[in-house]
Amino acid sequence: MLAILKRVDRDGERWLLLSFYGMIVATIGVEVIRRFVFSYSSIWGEEVARYAFIYLAWIGASAAVRDRAHIRIDIIIQWLPPRGKAFIYLLGDFATLLLAVVVLIWSMHPVMTSLKFEAVSHGLRLNMALFQFAVPFGFALVTLRVIQSILRDFSDLRAGRPVFEGRKLFD
Repeated sequence: MLAILKRVDRDGERWLLLSFYGMIVATIGVEVIRRFVFSYSSIWGEEVARYAFIYLAWIGASAAVRDRAHIRIDIIIQWLPPRGKAFIYLLGDFATLLLAVVVLIWSMHPVMTSLKFEAVSHGLRLNMALFQFAVPFGFALVTLRVIQSILRDFSDLRAGRPVFEGRKLFD
């Protein structure tokens, strides 16, 4: 069981990102063929692609927090000693944690409202709460990943190791 949890922790976002990306590509591909070959399109195809993209974006935010791959200006950080880098990263992580918790709490209101009033989407006729849940789901993942990052940084500081600086896009 522990091995499964470690694998989900390591690759969970990747699997979800791949699934939603595949759903977007397949849906848009089918809709292009339907529109230009059969001169017919559906309303549900556009909704599936749109809502899959929304989930893709919020899960991607969590993956970026996990890998410290989010956009940042790190020219000043490069000049700092290891403990200074750790301080800056921890400061950023605590600010991100505060923001994530606030957004997580506030983003549940529209979900609960949609559940209460049974609002449905136009094309799919599914409860809008299913689609609005992308925001709290994404920020719950961000919260989890930021907490993991904070714990990793404190562990690195205690052990005297340099903190994880993330993966660089260009090097």
